[in-house]
Amino acid sequence: MAVHTIEVAALSNRRTGSLIAPREHGAWGLLLIPLFTGGTVGLLRGGNVLSLLGLMIAAVAFFWLRTPAENWLGTGMLRAQTAQDRRTVARVTFILSTVAIVSLAALFWNGRNRDLFLLGVIAVVAFVAQAILRKLSRDTRMLSQFIGTVGLTVAAPAAYYVVTGELSRTAWTLWTANFLFAVNQIHFVQLRIHSARLSGCSQKFERGRGFLLGEALLIAALIVAWRFHFLSWLATLAFLPLILRGALWFLEGQKPLLVRRLGWTELSYAIVFGICLITGFHFYS
Repeated sequence: MAVHTIEVAALSNRRTGSLIAPREHGAWGLLLIPLFTGGTVGLLRGGNVLSLLGLMIAAVAFFWLRTPAENWLGTGMLRAQTAQDRRTVARVTFILSTVAIVSLAALFWNGRNRDLFLLGVIAVVAFVAQAILRKLSRDTRMLSQFIGTVGLTVAAPAAYYVVTGELSRTAWTLWTANFLFAVNQIHFVQLRIHSARLSGCSQKFERGRGFLLGEALLIAALIVAWRFHFLSWLATLAFLPLILRGALWFLEGQKPLLVRRLGWTELSYAIVFGICLITGFHFYS
């Protein structure tokens, strides 16, 4: 009886966690790495750390808010079915909304950081478009993830802006670099998931032609960015581990798909990317 009670409590806690916490674990990295790179590049140029902390709190609160709010309204993947569920998601929604609004009010106090409105509008439009595409068809789900990434990676120019007060070419370049990196990661993870049972290079090449085209376009974009001095040579090298891991996968034999290991591996690539990108901007810009 006691064991059964413990199991029921564990299931209840797991369901509660799913109702109030974002399930897209990879999206946390797609948000935090741009915040980290944009904010750190700005701080290394003598920016304001307090504004960055305020933006980080607001960004995390808004990102987290979507899950309990959708489940409370019944538009999410889960629904608050019981009275206890509804009270829980309502309470979390209220707390996160309050934190987000207070953080934004501090950022905009005395007319500061006005250009954040523009970046906020871009993020909102991206997330609305993502939601629409996700509902249309299974065939548009990866495209919806790409569109949603626009809204997540806008954290890079936002972080740079609140730290330095400048929405300059550096800010837009940081956004573009983070977006290209995130799109490659999403495409690769989806390829791995949908190719888990493939064996042999020929089958992989057949399934992964779109990804290889994306790799080629990424390399071309990086060459153009380096040639016209948008990115330094070191900043472009931040993409090298990502490009190599994508190319080498086609030459590997069949391996079991370990989703958790894949997630940690992609996180390590993101951390290396962030460090190299910051270093490239700091020493060669």
